[in-house]
Amino acid sequence: MSTSTPAFPPASQMDILYSTAAIAERVAEIGRQITADYEGQTTGHPLVLIGVLKGAAIFLSDLARAIRIDNTFDFVAVSSYGRARVSSGAVKLIKDIDNPIEGRHVIIVEDILDTGLTLSYLRGLMLQHKPASLKIATCLDKPERRLVPIEADYVGFKIPNQFVIGYGMDYAEVYRNVPDIRLYPNDPGH
Repeated sequence: MSTSTPAFPPASQMDILYSTAAIAERVAEIGRQITADYEGQTTGHPLVLIGVLKGAAIFLSDLARAIRIDNTFDFVAVSSYGRARVSSGAVKLIKDIDNPIEGRHVIIVEDILDTGLTLSYLRGLMLQHKPASLKIATCLDKPERRLVPIEADYVGFKIPNQFVIGYGMDYAEVYRNVPDIRLYPNDPGH
């Protein structure tokens, strides 16, 4: 019995859902909105962006640069997918934040809000740290997949229930470096 790696179709053959330019424009808009929302509120303590690894790393990086007030970031890592394309439903914390957030304004930054299980779990976890405020920013929102009632405060794009890759989002750790967001082909019911 041989263990083989599945063949991955080239990203160049996938349809582009959002181009690099469209993503950059929308991230800049969200950055302006966050700047306006927090202007004057973070004196002495930068706004804290908490990125959900690994998928949100690129979105967080671009968003942090688009926000025109002092900000810093930290990361959490959770698992609910593993190497599957469908969430197992069980969220497991792999890496917690490194720095205290008590009394700080915090935004959790995620790549995709779909079932809401991960973000609901993370919101509850971060609220235990007693931040001054807690909001959620997501690059993509798939409202059709929601299993728990949670909404993001800042949304890049609302998308249909289709599997996507690129801009930090992967399938089995492949395609994170694709600069735009593309539709993964032959998606059986995701």
